[in-house]
Amino acid sequence: MKKLVLSLFMVALLASPLFARGAAEQAADEKTTNKGTLEIAMQTDARSLDPQRTNDQPSARVMKQIYETLMHQTEDLEVEYGLAENHEIISPTEIQFTLKRGVKFHNGEELTSEDVKYTFERMREVNAPAAFLVDALDRVEIIDDYTFKMHLEFPFGPFIAHLGHPATAIINKKAVDAAGDDYGRNPVGTGPFKFVEWRSGDAIVLVRNDDYHMGPAASERIRFRFIAEDTNRAIALETGEADIIYDVGPNDFGGLVDNPALTTHQTVGLTTFYMGFNAEKAPFDDIRVRRAINLALDVELATEVAFQGYASAAKGPLAPTVLHANQDLDGYGYDPEEARRLLAEAGYADGFTTSIWTNDNPIRIRYGEIFQEQLAQVGITTRIEIMEFAPYLDRTAQGEHDLFMLGWVAVTGDADYGLYSLFHSTQFGDAGNRTFWKNEEVDRLLDLGKVSQDPEERSQAYARAQEIIFEEAPWVFLAFRDDLNATRAWVEGFIPHAAGHHILYSVYNK
Repeated sequence: MKKLVLSLFMVALLASPLFARGAAEQAADEKTTNKGTLEIAMQTDARSLDPQRTNDQPSARVMKQIYETLMHQTEDLEVEYGLAENHEIISPTEIQFTLKRGVKFHNGEELTSEDVKYTFERMREVNAPAAFLVDALDRVEIIDDYTFKMHLEFPFGPFIAHLGHPATAIINKKAVDAAGDDYGRNPVGTGPFKFVEWRSGDAIVLVRNDDYHMGPAASERIRFRFIAEDTNRAIALETGEADIIYDVGPNDFGGLVDNPALTTHQTVGLTTFYMGFNAEKAPFDDIRVRRAINLALDVELATEVAFQGYASAAKGPLAPTVLHANQDLDGYGYDPEEARRLLAEAGYADGFTTSIWTNDNPIRIRYGEIFQEQLAQVGITTRIEIMEFAPYLDRTAQGEHDLFMLGWVAVTGDADYGLYSLFHSTQFGDAGNRTFWKNEEVDRLLDLGKVSQDPEERSQAYARAQEIIFEEAPWVFLAFRDDLNATRAWVEGFIPHAAGHHILYSVYNK
């Protein structure tokens, strides 16, 4: 089948191009498929393996191997057919899909249109954190076992692309019902690997699905190991204990580059690092305080220290690689004198005491330590609170924090994904808006960006939304980072995914 890049806009969707699986995955058929266990080391344990219960990257990296989506997002963000065999744009709000035949879930159930309908209905029922991806979807109409229509409430250009996001993975009702509340630790998909074991804080083990509809994967097993310390992950790679490590620490990457036994990958990312305020709590409900803290922090210096040159200081919410990123924002700069003036104007001439929350991520901790010292210079006393990732996400979703540090990957490469869940007032909490900040004009602009079929109108809406976000300062904009990964030289087939959801179907030890 001829492969075409899918435009994010409805104009291009009306062309109804044909799609095929990526060449990298097809190449697995040509490789020896008995290659033992692939050892992956990453920083953080998964939160859940139920795609509708979380939208964090560590979980998605594991789920990407277990589940599949209707559309498939390649390593360079092109969108191809996944579980769907073809589609037809009947109207701007009606799309008909045909499923591949003979696809089976890991429990032996055959994939049908009923599974698709169940997936998207459950996504709404459980209020999935990533439900915003398919806000436009009104209903799924089943035509027959392999044909269904998706009816949209409004035209939405990125809709087809969103169907390639890991959070829209197709699930099976029988499997979900059988596991009940434990489904997140007993996942069942249609993907190239099946779930075997999860030892919390230690490892998740997957085994090859020999009945996979695309043919067996290149490795027999995958073990995801969780090693929080950057240097320990690098040592595991150097000693051969790990075959691949994700998110190499900036302090370690240069040493790995010089090691002939290793292969390193430095790629431009889609990630924004930020420190968010809880805008529902005083004093952070005062724009003057939020701006003052932005001005009190030397983000350029902190980014250089934290990332060792593998990131650039952010001046707004979207990385330059994201479609419709506003690159005309100037950033706040470093002006502690103006920060003190704003604090005094807001009634905090003598400062106040607060806390910065972070998970056990060394880069975020390093930022926190630098900021602790810089904020003290304008009278703000801070304590740094460090916690494990899963409870960290849970507690920030509940709004228990003052300030917190996180990153967001604009997975689809479009501003809608990079802005809507983080700044729209309907997305408070686990959906993404952990600042609990709202602005009616930003809501309007983000809604317009969703429904408009005019690329220029979308671009203008997102540009203005980013200006307001910058002015209102619900975040301290920290960094746009490079993605750093590394493998042993004996590893074949590893291609970093631009969104960090690395595809391991074709990867093996030679």
